[in-house]
Amino acid sequence: MSKTKYIFVTGGVASSLGKGILSASLGKLLQARGFRVTNQKLDPYINVDPGTLNPYEHGECYVTVDGHEADLDLGHYERFLNVETHKVNNLTTGRIYQSVIEKERRGDFLGKTVQVVPHITDEIKRNVIALGESGNFDFVITEIGGTVGDIESLPYVEAVRQMKWEYGKNCLSIHLTYVPYLAAAQELKTKPTQHSVKALQQGGVQPDILVLRTEHRISDNMKRKVGLFCNVSEDAVVQSVDAKSIYQVPLNMQDEHLDEIVLHKLGFDVNTTPKADMRDWNDFLDKREKATEEVHIALVGKYVQLHDAYMSIRESLSHAATYNNRRLVLSEILSDTLTEDNAAEMLKPYQGIVIAPGFGNRGIDGKLAAIRYARENNIPCLGICLGMQCMVIEFARNVLGIRDADSSEFNNATPNNVIDMMEEQKTLVNKGASMRLGAYPCDLKEGSHVMEIYGKDTIYERHRHRYEFNNKYKTNFENAGMRCVGINTKADLVEIIEYEKHPWFVGVQFHPEYSSTVLRPHPLFLDFVKTIICI
Repeated sequence: MSKTKYIFVTGGVASSLGKGILSASLGKLLQARGFRVTNQKLDPYINVDPGTLNPYEHGECYVTVDGHEADLDLGHYERFLNVETHKVNNLTTGRIYQSVIEKERRGDFLGKTVQVVPHITDEIKRNVIALGESGNFDFVITEIGGTVGDIESLPYVEAVRQMKWEYGKNCLSIHLTYVPYLAAAQELKTKPTQHSVKALQQGGVQPDILVLRTEHRISDNMKRKVGLFCNVSEDAVVQSVDAKSIYQVPLNMQDEHLDEIVLHKLGFDVNTTPKADMRDWNDFLDKREKATEEVHIALVGKYVQLHDAYMSIRESLSHAATYNNRRLVLSEILSDTLTEDNAAEMLKPYQGIVIAPGFGNRGIDGKLAAIRYARENNIPCLGICLGMQCMVIEFARNVLGIRDADSSEFNNATPNNVIDMMEEQKTLVNKGASMRLGAYPCDLKEGSHVMEIYGKDTIYERHRHRYEFNNKYKTNFENAGMRCVGINTKADLVEIIEYEKHPWFVGVQFHPEYSSTVLRPHPLFLDFVKTIICI
């Protein structure tokens, strides 16, 4: 029973059903039973990674500790399982084809015709199996992006078919589909699920378990009907009803016995396997449910029209509010709409302000206006990545009196580039290569507030940016009260600033939101919310 088990999660009928949440929830339940679990995401788009994708199209770009720009579902995996993911946990069609073509150019295929089958499918399988053969995991749960039936997903479905044939009872397929409710007929309809499963079967994959996504509870008779038409045993058809919170889903799946069904089908004796210990998870949800007092926070960014663009920040603030016994009320404010004239009126209802990360100069003036309002009115303010850079620009202009202070990203001709690119990065042609990605060390200054927050003198946080604080201005900033309290000593880079004449005014060059999990909320967010409710 020591051999790694492979679980594949596919989706049908419609996108955005929650395959990532389902995969993370199953992983959490198996982990809570004492198993070693990792989650993986296979994305069918041809981009090599989501780093250059517009957040309006794809949502947040998540970054792993080893510097891989990844799909946002990896954030769900880390938040649920409280373990780090890496480059191998996220794979795109672009990366698959890139790898195969590089091998072909090297002559690895010895004159053979390179084809989707077997070369592309072999590369897909190799990346899945690599996690299992590492010896670190009992279960590898692989989520396949997109919707079954899409042309982009065909090679992945074929790879699943092959693995099910090759690994037998050590490989299992879960299919998540949608059961719509027709209000006019007052009926749930299973026909879309039947067609979705048929499309999967046409690819040679018979699902072992069906998870039916629905807004209304599904009767046993309907489960029996679905199982009959889809060749799935009735006891392996489970429902996933709308939940108030994504964090309720693992408990809902536990109520549906999903983990037990999975273990049984993979040859485990469920009666001798420890039950899932979800006490810590239940404690979190209990705190969340009991919190009645609200904390009102504004998130100022340029991508707020898309709900998923700031997923990790939103969830990190939610974690912090829960552990401070508060209910988060988060308002996402489009920075394009903020000006020096209306900032006071628009931001007055909020107890705290977060300045979001991003790229490009659109909406920058609105971020600067929000920062100035927070600084001058003692409103707790957290600037993340570009948010910190905007804090530096605003302080230089309005406190140091350097009216033309700017970032080289926005104005390459400015004589006062308080934010600039490192010299060695300026010569790089490849935009991706000029990015600082992944976890880097940061030394905290003795006596600083952030050192008190973290409780240690060296931290490791994840980065995703190419512009830095210009050390030429460091003395001027510190003399005016803006202290550079976090330093990457190896490269002499400023990672954290804090304004000592303010209750809570902190800018960080990194992304703390990537490290906040349900059971280990990030200390910066915790202290940010704590300060808000204590003022």
